[in-house]
Amino acid sequence: MHHRAEGPAGAPPLLLGPSLGTSLALWDGVVPELAVSHRVVRWDLPGHGGSDAALIGPGATVADLARLVLALADSLALERFAYAGVSLGGAVGLHLATHAPERISSLAVICSSAHFGARGPWEERAALARREGMAGIARASPSRWFTPGFTVAALVDDVRGADPAGYAACCEALGAYDIRDLLPTVIAPTLVVAGREDPAAPPAHSREIADGVPGAALVELPGAAHLAPAERPEAVTAALRAHLGGAPPSGERVRREVLGEAHVARTEAGTTAFTARFHDFVSRCAWGEIWTDPTLPRRERHLIALTALVAQGHHDELATQVRAAVRGGLAPDEIGAALLQSAVYCGVPAARSAFAVAGRVLAEDGPAGS
Repeated sequence: MHHRAEGPAGAPPLLLGPSLGTSLALWDGVVPELAVSHRVVRWDLPGHGGSDAALIGPGATVADLARLVLALADSLALERFAYAGVSLGGAVGLHLATHAPERISSLAVICSSAHFGARGPWEERAALARREGMAGIARASPSRWFTPGFTVAALVDDVRGADPAGYAACCEALGAYDIRDLLPTVIAPTLVVAGREDPAAPPAHSREIADGVPGAALVELPGAAHLAPAERPEAVTAALRAHLGGAPPSGERVRREVLGEAHVARTEAGTTAFTARFHDFVSRCAWGEIWTDPTLPRRERHLIALTALVAQGHHDELATQVRAAVRGGLAPDEIGAALLQSAVYCGVPAARSAFAVAGRVLAEDGPAGS
């Protein structure tokens, strides 16, 4: 299956499974934080994203998908791994935990179910996809996936671009799936996450899993529907980090990730006996306490840093933070939007100077921040 691996090669492995109709982009808002402490591998369902629809066929089952996940893990030499999945991806995780318990170190089941209802509606949707393609299904997806007024266009594009045969086979897998009787056999530490406004897998489904799996923890997220990692990425990230028990990254490690090795090397080369205590203070407080705090995603910390520096007119530090923001994945238009917002609250002259600094940095370093 098509997949993407991120994070340190030697870190504990974590596999992330997607929902029906989506690609590995479902996890875009979650992976940057998880990949600090884990080797994160996210994969695409057959016929979705970059995975070939021919990996499964008509009458496929969740067991077939679980075998593909184990084959992927074997190809990556992952004997034992943590697993988190949304909806169909969560069903795959429950199957792995009940049929290959020796492979699963911990499990997170997000907006999913132990049984997605009768076969009939799933077979009808599969037939619709094969007969008419994905356009109609794509139009109906946002109301199932997101709370009113919220959407992620890229994920709707995913279902629109899915292969009808692969999508249909995945529908049939959901229709045949019922793991309720096996829930008591799960031995992996299990977290169940529900979106309180999820019409596709209502919170009652998550409670059934949490009640059935010995010792399972349940988290219900307000303001979230079916694709909670896309709608509430910060809350899902916090829940997963607490469940996985990954030690927070050290301040020095975060400093190097945010600012880059070259910048840190220059700073250390310029440290003197006079400035050493100041640099130690910054390392302990800014990097060891604030930037390592998982409450806010790192992208939001970049935006806060940019606007605070605009307000204070610290242009040298602003240039450094623009480079750090690009390194952290912010696009130039996102940086520009933050500076434009600062014009409202910090003043037009301050924002004009900030745009000049940021424009110079982006022109010198290029869009990749290299």
